[in-house]
Amino acid sequence: MESTRISSPSARRVLAVASPGGHFEQLQLLADAWEGCEVAYVSVGEEMSELVSGARYYSVPDSSRHQPLQMLRGVVRLVAILRRERPEIVVSTGAAPGLLALALGRLFGARTAWIDSVANVERLSLSGRLAGRLAHLWMTQWEHLESHRGPRFAGGVL
Repeated sequence: MESTRISSPSARRVLAVASPGGHFEQLQLLADAWEGCEVAYVSVGEEMSELVSGARYYSVPDSSRHQPLQMLRGVVRLVAILRRERPEIVVSTGAAPGLLALALGRLFGARTAWIDSVANVERLSLSGRLAGRLAHLWMTQWEHLESHRGPRFAGGVL
């Protein structure tokens, strides 16, 4: 992906949100983009905290559209995190927790960025398609998935 830094005098607090596994690995590969910013990470499970030493880390419940109660718990937890962190930018590589964070981040006045996972070769993920309505910056890692209405393609993270 082309080098795009989000660090600027007006953008200092970043909330980076992703599901565990490949989503979180791709999020970490983007970390140079927010070098110099105050970053907090959010994912599912406490074990991911070991991957972001030196940064604040928060855990949210795992959820999907098939688990509305868990999703509601995730919303409550994300609201608490957003109130505490007050990010200026919320960035996610997916999946459901990232989508929720983008939606809530916008309500808190944050700029939002969604980079759909490289695993979504044939089409955008459901969260990725929904993110197009929420994200200020909506990206895909596959050139053939770019369209004039979005998402944009600027290269791959991997």
